[in-house]
Amino acid sequence: MTLEGEYEPSPSEWVRNQVETYEATGGREANTLPDHPEWPIVVITSKGVKSGKLRKNPVMRVEKDGVYAAVASKGGDPEHPTWYHNFIAHPEVELQDGPEPHTYRARVAEGEERAEWWERCVAQYSPYAEYQEKTDREIPVFLLERL
Repeated sequence: MTLEGEYEPSPSEWVRNQVETYEATGGREANTLPDHPEWPIVVITSKGVKSGKLRKNPVMRVEKDGVYAAVASKGGDPEHPTWYHNFIAHPEVELQDGPEPHTYRARVAEGEERAEWWERCVAQYSPYAEYQEKTDREIPVFLLERL
C-alpha cells in the first residue's frame, strides 16, 4: 500500500535537499547524515496530523531483522519532533532504505523492549545518549514493522 496525499516538502532546506537526492538516486546518494558517512539514514514518509499532507524525514538507520527504529529525539529538545505526532495519529508510514519504499506500521516501544532498542540506537548513533541527558522527557523509540 502506498500512502496517498499531497507531498509538502520540509521547510528545512537541508532536509528537502537530502530527501530529494536520496529519492532521485534510489538511496545511493545522500544516504548518511550530512558530513558524517559513518551514520546512515533512511527516509520515512508520514501523513501530517494537522495538514493531512505527506511529510518526508531523513532518520538514522537502526534496523534488526527487518524491524526499524525511529528515535523521536529532536536533539534533546523538551518537545517531540513534529513527525512524532504524525506517527501517533497515522501509524502507517513508508520507509525507504535503498531504492524502494515499503509500508510499515509504527508503534512506540515500551519497557524492556524499549530499553533493548534504545541501546541499539545509541550504539548506532551515540549522540542519542547526550540528547536524553538534555531533556526531562523519555525520548520515544518507534518500532516500524513491515506490513
